[in-house]
Amino acid sequence: MSRNEVPAPLRFVIVTVPKAIVGVLILAGIAVNFANVIGRYVFLQPLIWADEAMVYIMVWTVFMGAVLVSLEGQHLKMDFFSIMLPSPWKQIINGIAAVSFLAVCVFVIPQTWTVVKLVWNFGQRSVVAEIPMVIPHFALLLGFVLMFLAVVLRFRSYVKGEFAGEIVQKYGGKESDDLSWNG
Repeated sequence: MSRNEVPAPLRFVIVTVPKAIVGVLILAGIAVNFANVIGRYVFLQPLIWADEAMVYIMVWTVFMGAVLVSLEGQHLKMDFFSIMLPSPWKQIINGIAAVSFLAVCVFVIPQTWTVVKLVWNFGQRSVVAEIPMVIPHFALLLGFVLMFLAVVLRFRSYVKGEFAGEIVQKYGGKESDDLSWNG
């Protein structure tokens, strides 16, 4: 299933929502950072909560971005040798990698669910900004759930190795005899 073949409601959940969250949070992070710089150097009164808030913004940005990366199969990979394997072995290695990714998600999701429940029940807040700690912890839970969903939806593409980057397509594929970088 290609990215465009993902049903519209699921595409909304695993593409549109994460993109919107990332966009809004990057702008919020820039605004908080700018306000902190102005406060610190113009008014000599820094926003003491700014650094802590920006860390949590970054956590959300990373985990929502990871959903998009998972859908596109653009994770960092150690596939230097596997791209050169003959057909059945390449798919076997890719399948093992995809199943391993799903296994990590299956392990992490219940762990993060437990942490989110505990933090929610205790009402824990961050030290300086007093942000409810359920907010940053929920980013991990939501991120791993959506990554799991993205990999399941694109599992066939993961196994077939259809996510190769530009260099891999050029030098690891049929055009590997042409070693120029200029295309």
